Amino acid sequence: MKVYIKNKLWSVGGDSSVVDENKNPVFQVKGRIFSITKVKYICNQEGKHLFKVRNKWFNWFIHKAYIYDSNKHKIATVKDKMFNTNQEYFVLGYKDEIKIQGKFFGRTTQILKNGEIVGTITRQITIVNDAFELETNEEDLAFLVALVIAIDNITDKKKK
Repeated sequence: MKVYIKNKLWSVGGDSSVVDENKNPVFQVKGRIFSITKVKYICNQEGKHLFKVRNKWFNWFIHKAYIYDSNKHKIATVKDKMFNTNQEYFVLGYKDEIKIQGKFFGRTTQILKNGEIVGTITRQITIVNDAFELETNEEDLAFLVALVIAIDNITDKKKK
């Protein structure tokens, strides 16, 4: 299944849209207006919170984001490397071993779960806002959308 994750251009809180290939909404991503840690909620179409993503408040050289489930339990920590030239991210604390790897000049990144490719993230080229294509199976879709949001949060934090 392919979905498209796009940061909304005119959003006070940093909301994003998640739509399928036919432009039908799949998930809602809601941001907070005043959030130092860039808190975002991934919700189903009924508005039920599935995941919460937030950045670590203060980072020295290695940036981190946290993913919480709907019961407010931290289920994963996403972190980059000090010198992240290959778009590698590591997911710690999750029930499966997750690794995100790509190429420095490439737009495509692969998500591996227990050594098997379970998803592909392709950065869409836009001038103003961040946009991604995520291809995965429906079983992993919600968590991998949260993972893309976490990586985007880390990337945005590194730019500032």
